[in-house]
Parts: sequence; C-alpha cells; structure tokens
Amino acid sequence: MNLTDKLLWRHLKIMLKDSIYLRNVVAITNACIKLGHWPSHFKISSTIVIPKPNKLSYDSPKSFRPIILLNTLGKLIKKVISDRIQLHVVTNNFIHHSQLGGLKFKFMTDIGVTLTHFICMG
Repeated sequence: MNLTDKLLWRHLKIMLKDSIYLRNVVAITNACIKLGHWPSHFKISSTIVIPKPNKLSYDSPKSFRPIILLNTLGKLIKKVISDRIQLHVVTNNFIHHSQLGGLKFKFMTDIGVTLTHFICMG
C-alpha cells in the first residue's frame, strides 16, 4: 500500500491549490495519456465490508455491503482523462444526438430539443 492510498479528497483539494503540485499532477495525467499507460499503483484497490443497517442477523453474506476503495489521485486523473475524451468526442460530433444520457453538460432542454426533432422527423 502506497502513501497516496490514505489521501482524502479534502487533502487533495488543498494540495491542488499549490501550483507546483498541480503542475505535477497535470504532468502525470499527460504522461498517462501520451504513453497510453495506467500505473499499477492506481489499479490496486482495498475492500472494506460494511454491515447493512436493520438486519435481524449478520450470519449471512447478504447482510454486508462490500465497498472498493481506489487510489484518490488515480481517481482524479481517471476523471480528467474521461472528461478530455468526452470533450473530444462531443466537439468532433462522434456521438449521435440521441446518446445524451451519459454526457456531462447536457440538460433537459437538449433532450427536449432532440426529442422534438425526432418527433418532427417521424
């Protein structure tokens, strides 16, 4: 287990306010994209088991909920890469207008316009 496994989001937010740390995170992110490599320490996970509330008995595995914890810095970098890919896909019209569900920055008005378009075309 490496040191960043104990890093919380609130700590990361404070650290990213420092321009040197932010520059290093950007460099790591760009290197992951350029090399097409995801470091192995970002792939390591920890599982904790939490008991479900209001169970009569905790003798069954169904009475517990496993939660997988990943490296916080790795989650941040993965989110940045995901947002970059989505921006590239949307700006280059690689996605059909009916595929709005999983996209960020798409609002109900966009879905309404698309639905109206499909109704008028039909």
